[in-house]
Amino acid sequence: MAIKERISPIERKPEERAKDFLEVSLGFDEERAITEARRCLQCKNPPCISGCPVGIDIPGFIKQIVEKNFENAYKILKKYNSLPAICGRVCPQESQCEKACVLNKVGQPISIGNLERFAADWASRNNVKDEVLIEKKQNKKIAIIGAGPAGLTNAAEMAKRGFNVDLYEVFHTAGGVLVYGIPEFRLPKEIVRKEINFLKNLGVDIKLNLPVGFAIHPRKLLEEYDAIFIGVGAGTPKFMNIDGTELNGVYSANEFLTRINLMKAYEFPKTDTPVKFAKKVVVIGGGNTAMDAARSALRLGADVTIVYRRSENEMPARKAEIFHAKEEGIKFKTLTQPIRYIGENGKLIGIECVKMKLGEPDESGRRRPIPIEGSNFIIETEIAIEAIGTQSNKLLLSQFKGLELNKWGYIKADEFGRTSIPKVFAGGDIVTGSATVILAMGAGKKAATAMNDFLS
Repeated sequence: MAIKERISPIERKPEERAKDFLEVSLGFDEERAITEARRCLQCKNPPCISGCPVGIDIPGFIKQIVEKNFENAYKILKKYNSLPAICGRVCPQESQCEKACVLNKVGQPISIGNLERFAADWASRNNVKDEVLIEKKQNKKIAIIGAGPAGLTNAAEMAKRGFNVDLYEVFHTAGGVLVYGIPEFRLPKEIVRKEINFLKNLGVDIKLNLPVGFAIHPRKLLEEYDAIFIGVGAGTPKFMNIDGTELNGVYSANEFLTRINLMKAYEFPKTDTPVKFAKKVVVIGGGNTAMDAARSALRLGADVTIVYRRSENEMPARKAEIFHAKEEGIKFKTLTQPIRYIGENGKLIGIECVKMKLGEPDESGRRRPIPIEGSNFIIETEIAIEAIGTQSNKLLLSQFKGLELNKWGYIKADEFGRTSIPKVFAGGDIVTGSATVILAMGAGKKAATAMNDFLS
């Protein structure tokens, strides 16, 4: 009979971790990993696999952990997933593979994410060499635009099939949202660098500081390459566009997190990029990005409040991220909507808000927030960070003549990433809108299959 009680990972104490950017969760040690792995029922028809966007043989790698064959566990993972150490940390397993686990019927599901992280971290500590298996070398060139999760996965899959792959990235570091969006305390950048080295070993040529659409026109790529994959994500921030948005102190979460994560502003002046310091910070939004921005601001010494227009039950952020934020001392002010920024001498000094109540469900399935008349109040703050979503980079997409977009400005593509231009494929947030790392990876992997068929 399986052990019903799920094993928790090792975590640093809130009062300690809230003062630095070191990783919060330390994962499983060997004893915890084996104990948790023994809970797996090894189902004959495992539903957890269908819950995984990249189709990992989950019972297979878990069985190897039970048998203490950690190297084999890692190799099984790597066969399906090019970035297991990353996915083990940031993938929302609770809404995917773990949600499908049959143990949900009698208790808690297997901690698949923590087991994946354990196997990947063990392989890294023990210098396990990745098996670089290249199929027959193809005399065809692939251009991939964007070195985020979708682009990295597509690059790995196409390189394994023997294609010559050039990966174009606008920033000075590959990784996309993994390096500019997710903080060091959730995903250490050294782990991202190690995972990306795997691509280099496959022969992928990563071309940094090269913004396609500015430095290179897409027309040139269409002429030079046999197929193109667009995986640029949806990194253009959205704003509420309320009065006072132009005030000094109003940030998008994208800018705030990019300064901190990619440019390491928290180490300024050791690094070149600063970030505004404030005693009081308000973060607007309820997703993972809002939690990341709030927890980052806290680590810079601010008193932080998260403002969200619905109740906590409707927050799209992972439950673990909300729990960690509360543990660290971040305040939550739900059923609250900002309506105006208040400034003095061009600087933000407060936010006028209105209280909300929940009505009938809207198109998202969540109850619609409705303003309560006469409930206006003011929150004093020096910084406001809007984390209300992102949208596509329309400038780049407009340069692909004949590329069809949907009404939201994202690329129209089928489930295998095929677009209206025969040799152009796409996947990830630039197709779906803001989603998860693992869904973007799944899209990159599916597109690789279609690209291979197209080129054959």
